[in-house]
Amino acid sequence: MKMKPLHELISLKGKKALITGSASGIGRCVAYRFAEAGADLEIVDLDEPGLNRLRNDLSKFPVKVTAHRVDLSKKEEVDLLWSSFKGEAPDILVNNAGIYPFKKFLSVDGKFLENALNVNLTSVFWMCQHMIRRRMGRGGVIINVGSIEAILPFQGDMVHYDVSKAGVIALTRALAKEYGKRGFRVNALIPGGIKTPGVMRAAKNVVRLQLGLIKSWVEFKWRLPLGRLGHPDEVARMALVLASELSSYVQGALIVVDGGFLSS
Repeated sequence: MKMKPLHELISLKGKKALITGSASGIGRCVAYRFAEAGADLEIVDLDEPGLNRLRNDLSKFPVKVTAHRVDLSKKEEVDLLWSSFKGEAPDILVNNAGIYPFKKFLSVDGKFLENALNVNLTSVFWMCQHMIRRRMGRGGVIINVGSIEAILPFQGDMVHYDVSKAGVIALTRALAKEYGKRGFRVNALIPGGIKTPGVMRAAKNVVRLQLGLIKSWVEFKWRLPLGRLGHPDEVARMALVLASELSSYVQGALIVVDGGFLSS
């Protein structure tokens, strides 16, 4: 195989990427890096003002950016999003959106569990189904965002979250096996200890509501071999690798970006 120059391998020019949860945190950084690499973007979030701010920030890049306010917990809104793509469906799908509200296992009710699973897992299922159906015969790239919590549960009161992210990992591997020969590359990013706005808000709630969880947070930071929390862009850089030809032979992989937490 002829070796391509590095700038061609990492380029996303001529590609279109759909990124969920892109108004802030990891998704926002992924959108920035993809635009920098030349991809047109379909940015998706429930936070419309955040989407508009991102679109303005990306205006310095010579790419097309379209914002979609979507409640991913509702299948009908996911379906409507995909029906809005009249031409070519996105080449790259990044399922990044997720929620992580704390709640004691014995206090979880049906409505709470349903919402957590709908956002974190079921929406990913439907997004992947749409992607594969629309791009059958042409292939594409799917990047699902999981969590180290699905591999090694550490934080208390997050059973619902752990279950949802374990499902994302299973979905990723199943699709990679079933659709790899049809031109789809499907992998998962497994972040941990990333300093996103959502994580910081959750940490403040822990301090206010449950002092018992503070101990877990301190122990988590103490265990990190790198001794610090990660920046969302450090995850986004790995997303760019998975989206580009740099990872052309990577399939069904779990790419851990956690500062060494799982290995310690």
